Amino acid sequence: MLSTIIYRSHISDDVAYKTLGKLAEQANQVNESHSVTGILLFNGTHFFQVLEGPEDAVTAIYEEICNDPRHHNLVELMRDYAPARRFGNVGMELFDLREYDPENVLQAVLDKGTSKYQLTYDDRALQFLRVFVDATERENYFEIPPGDSWEFVVDREEALPREAVPSATADYSFAFQPIIDPLSRQIVSLEAVMRPTSGMSAADYLAGLPRSERYSVDLKSKQHVFAMAKQLGINGLTLSINLLPMSLAIVPDAVDFLLEAIHANGLVPEQIVVEVTENGTVFRADEFEAAIKKLKASGISLAIDGFGAGSAGLVLLTQFQPDKIKIDRNIIADVHKSGPKQAIVQAILKFCSSLQIAVIAEGVNKPEEWMWLESAGICNFQGALFAPSTLNAFPVVAWPEKLEND
Repeated sequence: MLSTIIYRSHISDDVAYKTLGKLAEQANQVNESHSVTGILLFNGTHFFQVLEGPEDAVTAIYEEICNDPRHHNLVELMRDYAPARRFGNVGMELFDLREYDPENVLQAVLDKGTSKYQLTYDDRALQFLRVFVDATERENYFEIPPGDSWEFVVDREEALPREAVPSATADYSFAFQPIIDPLSRQIVSLEAVMRPTSGMSAADYLAGLPRSERYSVDLKSKQHVFAMAKQLGINGLTLSINLLPMSLAIVPDAVDFLLEAIHANGLVPEQIVVEVTENGTVFRADEFEAAIKKLKASGISLAIDGFGAGSAGLVLLTQFQPDKIKIDRNIIADVHKSGPKQAIVQAILKFCSSLQIAVIAEGVNKPEEWMWLESAGICNFQGALFAPSTLNAFPVVAWPEKLEND
């Protein structure tokens, strides 16, 4: 099976241009021995490479390329399959875009093609090539420093977490995790997530309850959250709570119940954010919509959690607009290395900007993820990089500090 991988990367500062010919020659020998072909473009700062050949060989060569110190900020743009090679003459040919007239450079590249079809058709790989040659998306090439250029430091004054006593009558407690603005060193919100004492996930715990009890237990558990938040002294912070969408629709007077519990613990509705998951089942749409209207009219905010993990997110946005969305952690993971994930994040940011919806990146575990997302325009983050979820306590945050160059 003929596999194709396309990537873009930035040449390292200590690589001399005069060595690029030798680099291409070495790549040519390795690729040819593995029946891998393609083309390597260079524009003075960035490489763009098309690798084509047997899937195992292409994957193995690409993994070696990822570990090559002669370039950095490597982004995989496409991984796909094709019926024929587009560039099949040599193991790898270096094409220096700077040596050609800008008006004719694209055609010069296309002339290197060996496909039996003209390389002007709507082929995805060739569209990526065209975009690189024409430099039409150069503003989206976010060049981030290495992850070890930052250290994450706990403020000594906050070295010990504030703790709360969970309910003695419930078979669950809650873990808390902050949502932060790292560069301004501000905690903007605190999320509370149910942690059953059995060790199972909250979703499995609730799913295991009889349907007649599931939504009532989900809703009433928030009484314990608000009581714990009062003990933790969240003051002016917002508090995010997770609810099954149908808890709002099925439990009678669900919003009134939440409001009473909020006021009973010295909080105000404007402090509370109700998070519903994108893939949460909504089977009584009219009741759910009525509950959302009442929720927002009371001052409680709404967020869609795990945006991008299900299939209902865009439909929900056409029906009602939340105040916040949280991009799913599976999209966030290694976003700095994935062209498709980067495109999705940028699209989310664009339509959220048009709708004035705040965006939060959840599940941020690596400095490179945070740096890329910050460069893309996200300000609020949640993840173990800054603070893990902490059971029955207000977590301690490790704030980023830039290391000085030697």
